[in-house]
Amino acid sequence: MTPNKAKLIDGKDFSNQLIRSLIPDIKTILKIIGRPPTLAVILVGEDGASQVYVRNKVKQTEAAGMVSVEHRLSDQTDEETLLSLVETLNNDDDIDGILVQLPLPKHINEHSVIQAINPDKDVDGFHVINAGKLATGQKGLVPCTPLGCLLLLRDTLGDLSGLHAVIIGRSNIVGKPLGQLLLAENASVTIVHSKTKNIEKLTSQADILIAAVGRSEMVKSSWIKPGACVIDVGINRITAPEKGDGKYRLVGDVDFAEASTTAHFITPVPGGVGPMTIACLLRNTVVAAAMRKGVEISIK
Repeated sequence: MTPNKAKLIDGKDFSNQLIRSLIPDIKTILKIIGRPPTLAVILVGEDGASQVYVRNKVKQTEAAGMVSVEHRLSDQTDEETLLSLVETLNNDDDIDGILVQLPLPKHINEHSVIQAINPDKDVDGFHVINAGKLATGQKGLVPCTPLGCLLLLRDTLGDLSGLHAVIIGRSNIVGKPLGQLLLAENASVTIVHSKTKNIEKLTSQADILIAAVGRSEMVKSSWIKPGACVIDVGINRITAPEKGDGKYRLVGDVDFAEASTTAHFITPVPGGVGPMTIACLLRNTVVAAAMRKGVEISIK
């Protein structure tokens, strides 16, 4: 527990449990098709944060007994070359999941690249076909961060039926798909954004408050209903003079110190939603391999 009584939702611990739970299904797939689930990761350019993220993805994929195939391309790579690589991976029967690390260099159209990925291998869950399946309640691959948020909420709160969830942010990556997932859990969902009036009034009515806008420490205690469950998706770098020149620290979209005095449950940053995103990527890769090969697994 934090000093101010809010209970921490430990995403790192839960993500480790989730990855361990995948191992029996990974072994089943290996036994039936002769190889473990395989993830191809494409990194274009030298973005530092992306490199760290890809390195962690590869490390955890291999630690779980899966195969990771890396493709590192120059930031001068043109869109045609990248699309050609995606098509090659689409046609490679030994590749179960394809992930193109975002952001891409500005001269490449991200939408075109994402839509070029075979939806059955779209482990990021961003393809319009997978988005449509989610919106209409069909089985498909779900974006990793929203799925991670949902799994944390289920583990923390149990049945979400009838709870009022307010999501701050309407992105295609987090806000919109998370809203669909929560509706499927029979929660009542409100999405607020930069054009919403009286945001603070709406968020203070939420049993579940999810912040996903990329604005450091925007959500204060006055935004939070006493006893609410707060999920902080944001990861923002802010300067930290106390650590020396040029140093920074990571904070979320929620003012953690303030929120902890009002919320009953809260995710920290780092160590909350972040680890769940990678764990759900591995989960999606296992699901993709099983669906492609017709293997029965325990994941529902």
